[in-house]
Amino acid sequence: MPFFGAHFSIAGGLHKAVETAVRFECPTLQLFTKNASQWAAKPLTEDDISIFKTAVKGAKLKHLTAHDSYLINLASPSDELFQKSVTAFVDELERAEALGLNYLVTHPGAHVGSGEATGLARLVGGLDDAMKRTKGFKVQVLLENVAGQGTTLGYRFEHLSFMLKNVAEPKRFGICFDTCHAFAAGYDLSTEAGFAETFAEFDRVVGIKQLKVFHVNDSVKGLGSRVDRHAGLGLGKIGLTAFRCLVTDSRFAKLPMFLETPKESDDGTVMDPINLGILRKFLND
Repeated sequence: MPFFGAHFSIAGGLHKAVETAVRFECPTLQLFTKNASQWAAKPLTEDDISIFKTAVKGAKLKHLTAHDSYLINLASPSDELFQKSVTAFVDELERAEALGLNYLVTHPGAHVGSGEATGLARLVGGLDDAMKRTKGFKVQVLLENVAGQGTTLGYRFEHLSFMLKNVAEPKRFGICFDTCHAFAAGYDLSTEAGFAETFAEFDRVVGIKQLKVFHVNDSVKGLGSRVDRHAGLGLGKIGLTAFRCLVTDSRFAKLPMFLETPKESDDGTVMDPINLGILRKFLND
């Protein structure tokens, strides 16, 4: 069966995310290893690392995943921002490696007017630079499909294919598939036929074997809107059919699936247990 989890807060320490995963009976988790809205972060101490690893071992978690900073843009045409992004990305890799994480998810970046072809080439160069500076690391980089807001890259499967085919060390990369982003980018997952067609196209263009992680999110905005706004499962424009198809698809039976849905409802109800319950129920129906 899939490994259901969510993106959990590290407020109070990295180990707090593990405690939340245990409380919600999750065998996996995703987290930030630092503030995602800031460039700089205090280095991880030996105590930080030890406490986190001890908590993970005790909880028997698998497929540990981090998401990098939203500020990083490896496709930037600005030399200053590009170099700053590569340095920050290397730091994210070093932190994930030190913590013993399996995956580091990253948004591919935005070309900011230079054009998609130029931006993709710039991105590949940045990824290669980061890989050269982290030789021997075990943590795998997962390129995430995006909704396509602004000039962001990765909203088409062809973009993801280009990245994987052109990086110097393709074995160090995989794909994180976000359901909200795919739908907003124009891939209709909302029906059984649309779900099947979407993943048939993904397999043809990218390859199903490249999928390592799912972000399981409904979409506030409609099909092809290219607006990235996550909704709780069944509360958005995708609807529940896609998520039933996802968790019961034998091709994805052993993959981690992380919620990045709103943490609370308007009345203050904690939503992660409710959304996790929806996914679990689909397996038992």
